[in-house]
Amino acid sequence: MTNLNLKKGASRRSAYDLRKSRPSAAKTHTLSILVDNEAGVLARIVGLFAGRGFNIESLTVTEIDHTGHLSRITVVSTANDDIIRQIRAQLKNVISVHEIVDLTYDGPSIERELALHLVDADDRDRQKICALADKFKARLLDTPTGQLVIEQTGTPHDIDRLFDQLREMGLKEVSRTGVVGLQLDDAH
Repeated sequence: MTNLNLKKGASRRSAYDLRKSRPSAAKTHTLSILVDNEAGVLARIVGLFAGRGFNIESLTVTEIDHTGHLSRITVVSTANDDIIRQIRAQLKNVISVHEIVDLTYDGPSIERELALHLVDADDRDRQKICALADKFKARLLDTPTGQLVIEQTGTPHDIDRLFDQLREMGLKEVSRTGVVGLQLDDAH
């Protein structure tokens, strides 16, 4: 396994950012889409974003109702409000789609992500890394190799912040799940 060659200031964005800059009204949206769990649904939904040249920054999918065969797709993308409205309108036309919620703008919601950070550290850095993990309410996992694995659950912003600090302490690899989220009930 090779170490990540990530330098301070390196972009966490994809090659799609090499195109002309996005319109100034572009905002990050987190869409939660309830769909039938059947072949081809994910491809059709992802195609709506790709067809407009917008990168999906995070994508998570899982079955949430085994008996009803329903899955939740969570998509994070940056676009202006008009494009998101168009995508939502076209998603409503996909027969397998039951519900679309923009977690960013359709009322209160909660978003979280899970990350595993693999760090090679000497004894001096181990103490700093343990303190840093504690600061971010992350867990240290035992490994048979003696390397440190930090399991972190939090907002994407919190995960980015820990990532930036660990990068300077021997971060070897990182794996992230992508954003998941739920809309909260306004009535309470």
